[in-house]
Amino acid sequence: MRLWRPVGPAELALIEASGWKRFPPRLPEQPIFYPVLNFEYAEQIARDWNSKGIADRHEGHVVSFDVADAMATRYPARTAGAAMHRELWVPADELDTFNDAIETSIELVASYRHGSRVED
Repeated sequence: MRLWRPVGPAELALIEASGWKRFPPRLPEQPIFYPVLNFEYAEQIARDWNSKGIADRHEGHVVSFDVADAMATRYPARTAGAAMHRELWVPADELDTFNDAIETSIELVASYRHGSRVED
């Protein structure tokens, strides 16, 4: 299953440090890892929230990856707002197992700064 994730610069650096293979462990205040089911939702978060926040240095990024269907279906899709806001809720203590089921490299697909897309 193809999934997307909005990330800030710190999380992106940790993904890159893993060789584009794994998502970093959640922080204590982050009990859930939530990849999203469509690019538009990930883009909305990266562009409208992350890229406008001081904590994220006004940067937001979208990454994409494929995870084994058997792993993805372990987590029911949840709607977190409008119908397009679909995401999986992976408990933080299951993230290592989820990472092991990633079938492709994690790919940077879009970047935003101050609410605008940054072109390569």
